[in-house]
Amino acid sequence: MVISVLNFSNGLVEDASLQSAIRAVNRQISEDFQPYWGFGAQLRLDATLQRRNAKIKNSEMRGDAVLYIRVSPRTADDDGFHAATFGGVPYGFVYLEVSTKLGDEWTTTLSHEALELLADPELNLLVQGPHPKHPNRQVFHWFEMCDAVQDESYLIDDVRVSNFVLPPYFKSSRERGGRNDFLGTITKGKTLSSFGVNPGGYINFFDPAKKKDDDFELDDRGRRRRRIKQTLGVGRGQMRRRRV
Repeated sequence: MVISVLNFSNGLVEDASLQSAIRAVNRQISEDFQPYWGFGAQLRLDATLQRRNAKIKNSEMRGDAVLYIRVSPRTADDDGFHAATFGGVPYGFVYLEVSTKLGDEWTTTLSHEALELLADPELNLLVQGPHPKHPNRQVFHWFEMCDAVQDESYLIDDVRVSNFVLPPYFKSSRERGGRNDFLGTITKGKTLSSFGVNPGGYINFFDPAKKKDDDFELDDRGRRRRRIKQTLGVGRGQMRRRRV
């Protein structure tokens, strides 16, 4: 998969800085993510754009998916712009102001959105697993790579990128000490459990008993992150809900 990156940051992120971030994320995908997951993608900066509604020629976006770099969210306008310009192509957004509100580097958000986009481009994958509060009851977890560990990051070439979960995170068998996220963060003497959440993160799932989506977080930091995204209507979770 090739993911086209389109820079609508109104000059707040120069193309040269974006190229450095893209290079770091591409290294993350090829050297860190793909060896564990067995699939990957490449990001590529396409077109030369500044205005939110600049005209784009089809020849300027040749990827299999697209990531937009925006300053602030206007959800309906942004979704409408994508539908009118590249309808049917998987997509995501990196909002600079939202990254600031969350206390994240925008490059971490770029990494997060890129990994999620390559893993579930159509936002329709679910994995059966235990309810986070009622482990004897089964629910359907969203197939998300970073949400459970989204408060954690690391450096590649001085560019900060997001932590992500590994395949054993979604295993259905009893936990036997598997490595479930890339960084292997230890919290209170324990690492991330399958279908679990690290401090500052949260997860979403479909609960058949309630017949609706639900969410879970461990602490106020994770709750704040989730509420900021819900209030602003941003993030892949909100995109998933709008498609239902």
